[in-house]
Amino acid sequence: MTAREEELVAVALLGDPEAELVCFHQKRWRELAALVRYAQRDVPVALSQTDPALYRTLREQVTRFYLRGGGAYSLEKLEAMASAQEEVEGKGAIRDGPFSVG
Repeated sequence: MTAREEELVAVALLGDPEAELVCFHQKRWRELAALVRYAQRDVPVALSQTDPALYRTLREQVTRFYLRGGGAYSLEKLEAMASAQEEVEGKGAIRDGPFSVG
């Protein structure tokens, strides 16, 4: 996922707290890691000059994320789970191919 894609995912999840729960239940660790990384870096201050309303909205959403318990997420663990998940999915694609045994 590129930095821009991560930012778009994070902003979308901040705007829809229910989508964050869906990501958690569906084990979409890469998206949750993007959200946590964005919240930890905070909203770019330059945005306050170019789009004050968007800056204020994103700051409020980051604050709500932390108030709902977002600080409990471990970025390192989310990234490790995402890597492990990708590795398993990669092996699964080979194992489930047309020449698989069993």
